[in-house]
Amino acid sequence: MSQSAEPKQLDIVLDRTSPIPLYHQLAHAIEAAITAGELVPGDRLENELSMTSRLGLARPTARQAIAQLARKGLVVRKRGVGTQVLSRQINRQARLSSLYDDLVASGRSPQTRLLSYEIGEARPEVLSCGADIDPGTNFITIKRLRLADGVPLAIMVNHLPDWLSISEADLADGALYALLRSRGINLRVAHQTVSARLMTAEECRLLSDHQPSACMATQRVVYDDTGRLIEIGRHVYRAPHYSLDVSLVP
Repeated sequence: MSQSAEPKQLDIVLDRTSPIPLYHQLAHAIEAAITAGELVPGDRLENELSMTSRLGLARPTARQAIAQLARKGLVVRKRGVGTQVLSRQINRQARLSSLYDDLVASGRSPQTRLLSYEIGEARPEVLSCGADIDPGTNFITIKRLRLADGVPLAIMVNHLPDWLSISEADLADGALYALLRSRGINLRVAHQTVSARLMTAEECRLLSDHQPSACMATQRVVYDDTGRLIEIGRHVYRAPHYSLDVSLVP
């Protein structure tokens, strides 16, 4: 996430005759500025001391407003940086879909950078994923950086059986599942695990984040409607930008 040179000072008018609490009015005004694009991901908010002095508020009021915005995933507080605007969180349902498709469906503009492309024998992380892999199977391994509206969101490593014959040129538009569907592959079932951890130094660099920063890591093993292994995906998402919805039934 880029960091603006100077904190942004918003023109905020509070109605002290309103029954709506001042902290809520302040939070609403900041959220409206984010929605309108007046504040963009990476922008820093005016510090609490300056904000409360300028608006005639108590500091706990400002803290409560910022906390409300943080709970919504709109801002994050960072030591030495201040309060920084986040990109909108990607909320994904627990279903077999691609991040690219989910971004488009939510009105975001996805971009993809191909970081590496290799063909070779199955790597240890592929062999340990629990899938039934035939000996000698070669895999296409691609590593990509996914951005949403220009903001780095995820690092994606995908291992695909080489019989799919996917080339670097095929990956130009970034939509892997759409490419598979165009070749008659009907994705049927996937087994996915989700965990949380700290990012590595390289992951922080690629995702433009500071160390230490949390991430959500997923591993997905995907099969088609004939039972063939199609993909083993290992993705890392910036934690403040990603959530997963799961429905539970007794």
